[in-house]
Amino acid sequence: MITKNMYIGGKFIPAKDGAVMDVVDPYTGKVFAQVAKGSAEDVKAAVAAAKAVQPAWRDTPPKERVAMLRRVHDLVQENKEALAALITKEMGMPQKYCEAYQVDGALEEALYNADLAASYPYCDEKEGGMRVREPFGVVALLTPWNYPLDQITMKAFAAMAAGNCVVVKPSKKTPLTALALAGIIHEAGVPAGVFNVVPAIGAEVGDALAEDPDIRLLSFTGSTKVGKQIGAKAVASNAKNIILEMGGKSAMIILEGADVDAAVAEVLASSFINTGQTCCAFTRLLVPASLKKTVEEKIKEQAAAYVTGDPFDPAVDIGPIVTPDAFAKVKGYIESGIAEGATLLVGGVPENAPLIPPVVFTDVTMDMKIAKEEIFGPVLCVLTYENVDEAVRLANATEYGLDSAVWGPEEKALRVASRLEAGNVHINGAAYDIHLAFGGYKESGIGREGGLTGFELYLEEKAVFL
Repeated sequence: MITKNMYIGGKFIPAKDGAVMDVVDPYTGKVFAQVAKGSAEDVKAAVAAAKAVQPAWRDTPPKERVAMLRRVHDLVQENKEALAALITKEMGMPQKYCEAYQVDGALEEALYNADLAASYPYCDEKEGGMRVREPFGVVALLTPWNYPLDQITMKAFAAMAAGNCVVVKPSKKTPLTALALAGIIHEAGVPAGVFNVVPAIGAEVGDALAEDPDIRLLSFTGSTKVGKQIGAKAVASNAKNIILEMGGKSAMIILEGADVDAAVAEVLASSFINTGQTCCAFTRLLVPASLKKTVEEKIKEQAAAYVTGDPFDPAVDIGPIVTPDAFAKVKGYIESGIAEGATLLVGGVPENAPLIPPVVFTDVTMDMKIAKEEIFGPVLCVLTYENVDEAVRLANATEYGLDSAVWGPEEKALRVASRLEAGNVHINGAAYDIHLAFGGYKESGIGREGGLTGFELYLEEKAVFL
């Protein structure tokens, strides 16, 4: 079996101790590759490589950094189909969705950050002096498995365009995508040490990055539990800046007068297409009591069209859950929903791992476990409300505040949006736009990604008084 090496200082090299780890196809359950398994010693080497090149990268004119990023974009475009297939193999999103939902984000992020870096006012004259923005230096990026390319590029392209060097720790479940990106960045001519990848299992490498004194900023995407832990270690070590994008239990509110067909189509796609393994999925649907039966009929009708199975089959919409442990966890939530008195509108308790066909609960209340906790599987909860005040209260009745959506007459929907405790609100199906930042309120995170805000978080601010 071919072993893929980690990428440090512009070279693909084995782990210092020679350790390797398996990469498992979530659909077949079989090992199909191995990669070098990093340790704290490998982190030291990656940070040293980044630190060595940092002064030169910082001083590289923005137009040259931008030119390299545009070359990376072009190579990602050339390898789009192969990258999509690799992501399907590693984490199980159906291939027919992978290019649009997984790779296109990386392409957009490359161009957006290139344009922004080229025009950004790094030195801005103000009354009394100058506002100067400078890169932090070496930045650590800890990224998840569910969007294994886009979640690296959203961070790394902004950080690199701003003049930082990065050390990436990808998820142990999807290291091959990160290493494929490293190959593209290498081919694009990005200087050795600017981008480094250290795959790993467990907390050793994450903790080493959080505690390394030469790292000035740490960006993490993952669960709220782990985000709190890694963020605390990062701040305690050397007062690192942190960006945390964590869990969600996002709500969609349907108002009277909404396009119910379109709203249901969006909430099902959000909840099912990546097997529910999306932090910002609208997994709580709030509907007026007067529309309950109508919405339920639309859900049953549309959910019936979703096909579960082999993610490489063009007919399939929902692929495998990522691991046996994740399957057991989601199954437990479904059993909990039944035990607590929710009504199964669609689906049932799954029997055959790794597949979980769509599940929709209705008659859900906010005291139920399935309504409060992030399930990370294809499970949608439908709650009803009597008035808009109650809808807002239910939407906000969670420790999370990542994403949200409102369907209804625009003026009314905007008034509701202004009351939601969430970092993002989509009105009547409006898509995410990279020009606006993404991130959460409350325990869904600290900081933002994308947009001008996301770019500026990778720059220190200095005031020069004149």
